[in-house]
Amino acid sequence: MNTDIRQRMKALKCGILIPTYNNSGTIATVASEALAYCEDVWVVNDGSTDNTNELLGAIEGLHLLGYEQNVGKGNALKTGFKAMVDAGMQYALTIDADGQHKWEDLPLLVAQAEAHPHSLICGTRNVKTQEGMPGKNSFANQFSNFWFKVETGIDFPDTQCGYRIYPIARLAKKHFFGTKYEFELEVLVRSSWAGVELIDQPVHVYYPPAEERVSHFRPFQDFSRISVLNTILVTIAFLWIKPRDFFRKISWANIKKKIDENLIHNPDSSSRIAAAAGLGVMFGILPLWGFQMALVFAIAHFLKLNKVIALIFSNISIPPCLPFILWGSYALGGVLTGSGKSLPDIHDITLDNVWNDTLQYVVGSIALAIAASIIVGLLVFCLISLKRKLGNSSKATE
Repeated sequence: MNTDIRQRMKALKCGILIPTYNNSGTIATVASEALAYCEDVWVVNDGSTDNTNELLGAIEGLHLLGYEQNVGKGNALKTGFKAMVDAGMQYALTIDADGQHKWEDLPLLVAQAEAHPHSLICGTRNVKTQEGMPGKNSFANQFSNFWFKVETGIDFPDTQCGYRIYPIARLAKKHFFGTKYEFELEVLVRSSWAGVELIDQPVHVYYPPAEERVSHFRPFQDFSRISVLNTILVTIAFLWIKPRDFFRKISWANIKKKIDENLIHNPDSSSRIAAAAGLGVMFGILPLWGFQMALVFAIAHFLKLNKVIALIFSNISIPPCLPFILWGSYALGGVLTGSGKSLPDIHDITLDNVWNDTLQYVVGSIALAIAASIIVGLLVFCLISLKRKLGNSSKATE
């Protein structure tokens, strides 16, 4: 009986959660050992077809939950989380049922939870040196880590390890969509978006020989599910999360700092700074709603232009400028297409008129975007050049 760690977990209101599916060779040992470290242990039998139920029924002190049919690890974890929150738990330590995780690492994870309240503590493996790790697991982890960084901007060492402490009381009101292995990635990404701190704690993992290993990971199906999830998360990240975070950081002090760093004291030439500003203005006006910032970022990166400047100037299309941009695009389009209209006729709505008005607006917005980008680029070039000239003159005088 590990009295010290049991007391610490009780003080944290942290229980242990073990999802299992056809792990009859190890589940009894893992569940019994869990009770030695914590008095509150939940096991979710995810529709096992072996003798898991009989093995678990013979162990006193477990909270047993289960499904008649297999519904996936994500659903099993969510079921366990709900039961634990209902029982008054604040945290859930999850551990795999196959015996790969080491109990010697449990105090390290608990210490991190004590030092970082309400954070999500993640066990992390060294996938480069981990002995016995299957090649498909290593690839899946690197694949997941890459997309996690794209979605959150965080370089995290291991987004796939199931040895974690979740702040379930803090996450209780969130609805997660993942039902299988992809759930563990989704909860990391969305927790990060919600401001939950992610703490990594190196842990040891044992991988038995291939002939003894029990794995329910299906390369094609599970990679497909993870890929679909990443597509959705990347779209949300670029259309909502990154713009949201950008505007949250806007303040006069931050604006002055960004102007100073990216304009006044930027090491780039005046022409490259002007090009970045012009690029931002162009894509801010073009009718590419929802994709403007993502496209500006990608093109600025490709052209090796200052991405911060390009993103700042792309926000020309936010209020109060937007009505003037819409009207200017339509009116300029009227001149270029020969319609002569400066406003659409809302009293004569036909398919032909809608098409003609849309075409007029698109043509005008492209022309306005090009003209505005050139004008703004020239203005920025002149202002930066003048500022730098005056700065150099004052230094020479001193």
